[in-house]
Parts: sequence; C-alpha cells; structure tokens
Amino acid sequence: MPEFTIQRLGHQGDGIAQGPVFAPRTLPGEVVSGTLDGNQLADIRIVTPSSDRVQPPCRHYRSCGGCQLQHASDDFVARWKQDFARTALAAQGIDTEWRDMAISPPHSRRRATVAVRRTKKGALTGFHGRASGTITEIPDCHLLDPDLIAALPMTEALAALGASRKGEMAVTLTLSGGGLDVAVKGGKVLDGPLEMALAQFAEAQRLARLAWEGETIATRIPPTQVFGRAAVVPPPGAFLQATAEGEAALLAGVREIVGAAKRVADLFAGCGTFALPLAETAEVHAVEGEKAMTAALDKGWREAQGLKRVTSEARDLFRRPLMPDELSRFDAVVIDPPRAGAEAQVAELAQAAVPVIAHVSCNPVSFARDARTLVDAGYRLDWVQVVDQFRWSVHTELVAQFSRT
Repeated sequence: MPEFTIQRLGHQGDGIAQGPVFAPRTLPGEVVSGTLDGNQLADIRIVTPSSDRVQPPCRHYRSCGGCQLQHASDDFVARWKQDFARTALAAQGIDTEWRDMAISPPHSRRRATVAVRRTKKGALTGFHGRASGTITEIPDCHLLDPDLIAALPMTEALAALGASRKGEMAVTLTLSGGGLDVAVKGGKVLDGPLEMALAQFAEAQRLARLAWEGETIATRIPPTQVFGRAAVVPPPGAFLQATAEGEAALLAGVREIVGAAKRVADLFAGCGTFALPLAETAEVHAVEGEKAMTAALDKGWREAQGLKRVTSEARDLFRRPLMPDELSRFDAVVIDPPRAGAEAQVAELAQAAVPVIAHVSCNPVSFARDARTLVDAGYRLDWVQVVDQFRWSVHTELVAQFSRT
C-alpha cells in the first residue's frame, strides 16, 4: 500500500496529505497507508502515530459519525480549534488577544437529534455513521447527558408507533425543567387515530411535551428553560445552546462586554438566552426571525420578577436588518447569528457607531469576514474566547468583544 504523511487537518477534521489526499481520523505528522479511492484514503493503517494520538474513550467511535476527533488528545483539539479561529482572522488581516478556551465536559449535551428507523425486529436509534445513511446505536455515548441516553429506548417505541417502514424519523430530545421535551420530524402523516395514540404515549412515557412536525400533541408539564431569572417555554425544536456549561461561558463573556450599558439590542435573540439575563441590569430590545420564539421570550419576561423592560420584535435580519438610525439609540449590541454569519446586518451595524458589540459565532470563517467589516468601519477587536460546546467535533464557537477605537 502507498504511504502518505499527514500535513494538517482540514476544517472537517480529516488529515490532509500532499495531493491533496484526505484521510479521516489521522493527525498531522503521522505516516499512514491505505487504499486510494480518488482523493480519499480508505482502509487506513497508522504506520507512524502522532504523540497526540490517544485511544478513543467511546466504544462507538469507529462506526458513529457524531464525533470526528476522539483519536486526538484534549490538548491537541484545544490547540486546533484555537488555531482554526486564529487562522480565519489572520486571513482577514486581523490579530487580537486570545483568552483561555472554555470546554464542556463529557456527558454534558442536553439536546440532541437522533435518527430512528423501524426494522423487522423493532426499531433502531442512534447517530449516522460517517458520510453514511447507516444508523449506529449509541448506548454508551460519551457526549450525551445520561438522561438523554436513558431516553433512547423511548424513541424506539415511538418509532414503532409513528414511523413509516420506508422513511427515517429525526427525533430531537431536549432536557427541560419539566422533563424530556421531544420533537419529531419525518414520521407518519398525523391523523386522528395517530394523534390520540401519541397523546397516550406521551402520558405513559411521562414526557414533558411531545411535538409532531411542529404541532404540539401533548404537554404534561411546561418544558421550561431558565435564562437568568426567567423561565421560558420555547417552541418545539427551538434552538438551545448545546450544554449548560457552554451557555454559561458565552453568557459570562457577553455580560462582561455589555458591562454597565443601559440600553442593549440583542440580534438573533432566539428565546432569550442573552436578552433575559441582560435585563437584570439593562433595558433590552430582542430581535429574532421566528414569531414563536419572540412570543416565548416575551412571556418569560412578563412572568419573571425584577427585570427591566424587554421589548421583542419578529424580524428577518437577513432581509430587513436593523438600520443605523435604529441601532444608534443603543449603548451595546449583542449579535449571535447562524453559521452563515450576518453580512447584511453587520454592514449596517458598522455604520451605527454603537460603542461596544458582543459577537457570538458558531463559524470562525463567517465571523472573520464580518469582523473585517467592523474593523474597517473603525472598530477594534479587543479579544476572542473560543467555547467548545461540541466536544470531540470540528464545531467551533466563540465570543468576542468589539469596541470603537
């Protein structure tokens, strides 16, 4: 077999040798051999291992696609994620202060979407294999909170009730103050008998809530999420930070950046992850594209005690970003866009001269692009902190402070 020396890791976590040749689950400096299929290396054998190579802690790692980097030491993964973000900024000609990375512990994921398929003998639940439609069972997963692991047999029983024989269901499991919050997509078309059966299932399984294709079937106990002093009931399947530890690290960074600001805009606010805690000291205007999420945020604020005024607005910030005259009345802005970033909104924000911006991002590349826009408009990037909520994956999040120079 031909041998290759791995030069670096790509953004998807694959080792890259000269060619380029892509070799999954390899590390820089390793000499490997395998069967070359196009530019992909298969049947890989490690000839010379890296000193950063470790035994994967999870027995499902080889067949499961949920993690990409369990074969690397924790120190290597931390350095690689920091370097990924640093390189993205360097490509835009930006340097800054880098704070210590915040890393969520194993068994801390409080929300996950599993694939569920009916089989001849029952049902199968797990994560897809790498670049595969095959489902790998994950009873000993090292990512998920133990309470989510305990819920996996329930998803198989749910599939027996509501999955078609040909399709596959995506079941989102979220831990909440009321218990397990379950949202299903890809199941059978909902009709009267199925709706009744699902309601009975939710009661028997003691689920906090069960939703089917966005429609709430049953709510036994409100599936609350706590944001500061407020208890919020998000709509089914709504975005939630993956771990409590990751959310706490991002919130701590945002609080520090906002500081003593009295008027704050929270853009892409979701259900209030940042807006509601910030309302302990500031008036907040929260903007989010989905009305159901702003309604949940507003209800949480109205029922909380001791918070300053929070207003909310359902608005598509990609098509209708807040304009400079709307932004200029705020002392600080928090922005937490999806992976594509917020190019249109950042362009307007750059012209608004808001004193300080707390930028949360789940994609260092789009963040760096938007950072360039802000720096060109006179902002200084004061510091960046990488937050690793998705342990052993290539997913990299961060929080950063921008201020007017």
